[in-house]
Amino acid sequence: MKFEEAYSRLEEILEKMNSGKASLDDALKLYEEADALITTCQKKLTEAEKKIEMMIKNRSGEVILDENGNPALQAFQT
Repeated sequence: MKFEEAYSRLEEILEKMNSGKASLDDALKLYEEADALITTCQKKLTEAEKKIEMMIKNRSGEVILDENGNPALQAFQT
């Protein structure tokens, strides 16, 4: 499942749960599904962050490190 699909489904689940119209059984099923979707989204975001870290390099092609020796991060600009 793509990140966007998982995120969209999470939004649907939140709407259903916040509506107050879901039965207890339905709410539990929705909660379990949401938990799995959150795990999926977090995994995909972590993978993307690692790829971005690898791409931040200086002009000589070396990874730029921060003061702790970790790859430097750059804020994503939209």
